[in-house]
Amino acid sequence: MTDSSSPAVSPALLKVLDGAVDLHVHSGPSPFPRRINHVEASYDAARINLRALLIKSHHHNTVMDLLAMRDLLAVAPTPVYGGVALNSEVGGVNPSAVALAIKMGGRAVWGPTVSSARHIDAHKHDDGFPNNDSELEEEEVSIYDETGAVSAATVRVTQLIGEADILLTGGHLDVDSQRDLFAAARDNGVRRMLVHHPDFIVGADEDDVESLLSYGAYVEHEMSMYHPGVEAPGWPISRLVDWIQKIGPERTVIDSDLGQKQNPLPVDGYIHVVQQLLDHGVSEKDVRQMICRNTAFLLGLEDAA
Repeated sequence: MTDSSSPAVSPALLKVLDGAVDLHVHSGPSPFPRRINHVEASYDAARINLRALLIKSHHHNTVMDLLAMRDLLAVAPTPVYGGVALNSEVGGVNPSAVALAIKMGGRAVWGPTVSSARHIDAHKHDDGFPNNDSELEEEEVSIYDETGAVSAATVRVTQLIGEADILLTGGHLDVDSQRDLFAAARDNGVRRMLVHHPDFIVGADEDDVESLLSYGAYVEHEMSMYHPGVEAPGWPISRLVDWIQKIGPERTVIDSDLGQKQNPLPVDGYIHVVQQLLDHGVSEKDVRQMICRNTAFLLGLEDAA
């Protein structure tokens, strides 16, 4: 999957990248345009010896994709895992959809993303995020019932995740909703929790993030937001360095959030952003904590040989 625009990788950088786990890959199929499919993503990941990939779709259970591609993936170099996002396409906060994903081998459940009220509000205007809600008859999904309490379905979802010992993320929910989701998850034995892009869509400040981490969660930052080949938001690397210094590498995760048709390949995100972090004084040890060890734990690979 390399092309003429793919950056060169020095042996020193390859050593830092070796064994990283990407928890945020947007390969296809998807109703949003994708540059690569899941098999191609596995081969591309081998360029820098990534240990594993987690495939995310906003719209469907990616475990079923991977099972359909199992013969091709069996000989592909990088293990690939899937899960389900709790948007309206799968019935929202739907214990049945979660139980199916788990039964078929899923490693992650994403809280509502494109169906969350926070996402819908954030993308009312054209900001570059693909929007085909009307085509898919997207509906808002909440973790609450009609009384304002965390719904029974949400509680059951966290029980299923806790029993399976897999990853739960806050999706694109607002901060208060993520707090309530993670509180229920913690009560039901969920050990692996993740907050996505706190300063994009979610709108969490440093204090908000600290409160979410108090439930045992990690915070994820995405390489797509710091890569010059991605138009928006196009943040400087100093912003990411500042987040790492505030939160600490022990609870920080850095993933690609790449695979979209118009964007660089996921591996190119690693090559550019990790080199930039090293150039800006982040130690190799801390980088590997964020891209290898924390991510392996969240995907349930910490005990694998």
